[in-house]
Amino acid sequence: MKTTLMAQESRQTPIVIAQQLISNRTICQRLVEKINAFNPYFVYIIGRGSSDHAGVFAKYLIEVEMGIAVSSSAPSVFSIYNQSVKLDKALVIVISQSGSSPDIIAQTKAAKASGALTIALVNTPNSPLSTVVDAELPLRAGQELAIAATKSYLATLSALLQLIAYWKQDTVLLESLNHLPQQLTAAIEADAKLSHDFVAKLSHLVVLGRGFGYAVSREIALKLKEVCGIHAEAFSSAEFLHGPVTLVEKSLSIIDVAVDDESQQAHQEIMADVNSRGSCTLNIRLTVDNTHPRCMPLIILQRFYLDIEFIARQMRLDPDSPAGLKKVTKTL
Repeated sequence: MKTTLMAQESRQTPIVIAQQLISNRTICQRLVEKINAFNPYFVYIIGRGSSDHAGVFAKYLIEVEMGIAVSSSAPSVFSIYNQSVKLDKALVIVISQSGSSPDIIAQTKAAKASGALTIALVNTPNSPLSTVVDAELPLRAGQELAIAATKSYLATLSALLQLIAYWKQDTVLLESLNHLPQQLTAAIEADAKLSHDFVAKLSHLVVLGRGFGYAVSREIALKLKEVCGIHAEAFSSAEFLHGPVTLVEKSLSIIDVAVDDESQQAHQEIMADVNSRGSCTLNIRLTVDNTHPRCMPLIILQRFYLDIEFIARQMRLDPDSPAGLKKVTKTL
């Protein structure tokens, strides 16, 4: 069976991140100097699609590790409603693979004009976004041809981890990042966690996680929609109890994204409650020795990308070219 671009690019992730972490060391140190000199009151994240999902990971990461409030943008406020927002005390982090979407660029320009410190995490060198921001942290994922982002998304998370590790001066996390490429390789070589038998019969399902697990659950749900055409929605497991849990009574299928971190016990207690109501649940927890808790979501996703690509082919779908999608989406 022909190897797809999605599988090829996903498998490139360990070497992409290994090279990125080396190449971006000095850049991260200089960015931290800029950030500390600016002394932001809060952080504002701009992104769409998978980049917006990476922003949710960034929110948890910055609030948990730095204790600084993080808010997500609504790009239409700037590009459609022509309204500016006061961001003079904000560190604005813009996340984009292409750096060319008009609404992202418009919002970034408005943020900078408002007095924000703007930093772009972007994969395309010399993008239109690169000319707008105050500084750039390159993702260095290389060209990504498959419609479904894999290595560029994981490279975004690793870039965020490295930046925050330097900002916090967290030597334990910095040292752990050195082992991340090998741990991602271990995930590639691990047994599949998601099965064709579980996925192929579904028309809809829910993906549940807590904290960082919820952050990557959003990306998992998106890929199930993009690659397999399955209606999937992500919830924080805690939020799921506030209403949506009633869906379990209709034999709801659930993917459980369990991360071994501070959220583990609370998440497990909720999942026990949900499962007792009759849900059909698949846990995609992955264990790799000596993994830092903040790196574990990346390892789970690495395995998931390969699983979902394989399942799509078994379903006679083309994961490289999902119907109705194109690689670069430009919105106003």
